[in-house]
Amino acid sequence: MSDFRRYSVSKSAKQPLVDFMTKALEASGCRIIRASEADHAPFKITFETRQGERAGIIAYAFFANAKLTRNRPEDEHRFQVKYGAKDGQLHQLWQDPFGLYTTLFLGINPEAGFFVAADPVLHSPTRMFISIEFKEEHARLVLRDGWHFWEREKSSKGYDSPVETMVGGTPDRFLDYVRFEQAALGLDQGHRYLLAERFSQGSRLTPSTIPTLSATPAGPHLHALSEEFEMTAGQILSLIESAPMLKMAVRGWVAESHLETELRSVPGIREVIRLESAGKPDFELKLERGPRVLVECKNVLRKRMADGTIRVDFQKTRASKADPCSRYYRPADFDVLAACLHPATENWEFRYRLTRDMPQHRKCPLRLDNRVRVGADWFPTFPEVITAL
Repeated sequence: MSDFRRYSVSKSAKQPLVDFMTKALEASGCRIIRASEADHAPFKITFETRQGERAGIIAYAFFANAKLTRNRPEDEHRFQVKYGAKDGQLHQLWQDPFGLYTTLFLGINPEAGFFVAADPVLHSPTRMFISIEFKEEHARLVLRDGWHFWEREKSSKGYDSPVETMVGGTPDRFLDYVRFEQAALGLDQGHRYLLAERFSQGSRLTPSTIPTLSATPAGPHLHALSEEFEMTAGQILSLIESAPMLKMAVRGWVAESHLETELRSVPGIREVIRLESAGKPDFELKLERGPRVLVECKNVLRKRMADGTIRVDFQKTRASKADPCSRYYRPADFDVLAACLHPATENWEFRYRLTRDMPQHRKCPLRLDNRVRVGADWFPTFPEVITAL
């Protein structure tokens, strides 16, 4: 935990936040092993579940409230991300490289008895003294249902922030929220929404959901992962199938694999090359005839528009503060956008669009619009893309 930055805060002011989390865990049958003092944030809590599972959280927790603010909507709730001085710097939200601690990024309303959480990966790095807003309607549904989730969209001076999936819950669902963040780490927002939907249906991962698997001796034809885990391929798949959160986490990384399989079956493509460097598209295609083709794969959002249209949140999660337009892609960044429809349809299927045919951003010249709708003008198969090229 050498990169773990902590901030001095008022213990008396922040103690209700720590109390809310520890009492919520205890009410779910957990035994608190250690809770850090409330005079430093983020707050570190280690605990043991009633099944004997030991876990820990690093909670970037703030007070959520509905105080009336001048020039702000009357039905607005918010939590202000505020530790230390307003220094204008970017602050990393720590993630445990070993996976022992789960990072939370949330607002807590101890008086009303609920929490609202944002994606700690999407918000890292963050500036301090920013405000994360949500509506009275969301707070009401959290209290009514115990677990609620929604998409948050925000625009500032014409520049859109990425659509993000927010989740909220009452104290009896706090342990589920911890498990949710364990599984949601690094997921795109479409699959994060789908995972939150699964949790509303009671999907939970506990030691009792994991089957007993006997060790399997390593053999010459075993996959390296089978050797490492001392399980057969079938046992590994059974493990994934038995744990809904684990299954969802795996889904977050398989869209590109499905796309690669589809591309390798397309006549006219001589070679499919995976590009794994940061800032580059996902694939480079070498055609039997014609120039190379660069393909970017993006998952769609889970929630459709009112008319049933599927959307892609088509922008980068990071942008230079000096250049808000850097959040949006250029037409020259790649040639084809492949939209994976799985978050919306739960089928591994794709639609394709040439970047040269996509609309420009309304405020950023030479950048692509981030409000992308998958319509009838998209290609359903890649051979049609090659023909259009």
